[in-house]
Amino acid sequence: MRGRVDEQSPLFHVFSVEDRIRPDHPLRDVKRRVDAILAAMGPRFEGAYSRTGRPSVPPERLLKALLLMALYSLRSERQLCERVDTDLLFRWFLDLQPSDEAFDPTTFCKNRDRLEGHRLTQGFFDAVVGQAITSGLCSEHFSVDGTLIESFAAAKSFRPKDEPDDGGDGNAFQPRNPDVDFRGQKRTNDTHASRTDPEARLYREGVGQEAKLSHMGHLLAENRHGLIVGVTVSEANGTAERQAALDLLTRAKRVHKLRPKTLGADKGYDAGEFFRKLERRKVTPHVPIVKPPRDPKAVPQKDQVPDIRARRRMQARLGTDGYSLSQRCRKKIEEGIGWVKTVAGLARSRWVGRWKLRQMVEVAAAAYNLVRMRKLVPAG
Repeated sequence: MRGRVDEQSPLFHVFSVEDRIRPDHPLRDVKRRVDAILAAMGPRFEGAYSRTGRPSVPPERLLKALLLMALYSLRSERQLCERVDTDLLFRWFLDLQPSDEAFDPTTFCKNRDRLEGHRLTQGFFDAVVGQAITSGLCSEHFSVDGTLIESFAAAKSFRPKDEPDDGGDGNAFQPRNPDVDFRGQKRTNDTHASRTDPEARLYREGVGQEAKLSHMGHLLAENRHGLIVGVTVSEANGTAERQAALDLLTRAKRVHKLRPKTLGADKGYDAGEFFRKLERRKVTPHVPIVKPPRDPKAVPQKDQVPDIRARRRMQARLGTDGYSLSQRCRKKIEEGIGWVKTVAGLARSRWVGRWKLRQMVEVAAAAYNLVRMRKLVPAG
């Protein structure tokens, strides 16, 4: 018998959203972990909000929405809110009833300062890392790496610093986006700056590659499962990776009581001063040597001798089994960086302001850890 479409819409719908989500859905494990973490962060949320006034969108819901944005590769808060409005899976994850109104995309703009002022995204990421440590998933051997995150600004916004701002005609209307030819012009960070994203710097990832307006993201990961235990975002320059690695190690020790024994990295971290600072922390560096170190006796500048000796000690470790194992395990952090830049969509920033980008890197790293932990230690 042919079925017919009932054109009469029912007045009421009686069903459970919980029944619409299959029992083995991957988000179930993530939701159980996230709900437990957010419940423990209750006192921190209380301190971020006033006791009087109109009730806001719950901060738990905002953080979980940002997680969905990273997990499902959503390109903007507007697209996220559209999915929340129409997708029962998203409503279930955010504890929204089918009849509840979805929040407006501007909610994130209004609450981003509060999230930063009370470091709520950082606290959430730290709680995810703490859960991994409590579950025994972290080793004593770590890897560090940095990656370029392209700025929101366009290349044509990189203008001379002493050039007056034309400001347009006051109504912000332009008939078209004009073409700009940079051929023959010398543009450097010393003489130019972006009008759209002043914190971005012109930087190239390697010889022969295109220089782009970028920020630099940094990740610290443990070597057993590749879980990310530290993230930060800094200015894109030649020394940012080494300084960020030291800062991430300091914070991992202070917040999570981690004491790394080894630290693997790529050849961009080859610097004698960096090796000496690691050795003072009782951390053994496992870093490729770009060029063989010189003979300390043939160096006229005696202040360079300690750095040269540190590089020679690193060169002696190149043939050890520990170095080989550390370099093989370093691939795991590259997988994490790839996930953050592709799945979470952070290959290019969608925000102006380095602190906003850091918030999303923290959320993306937390999402990556939750996905990995779902397989390693399923939630009960």
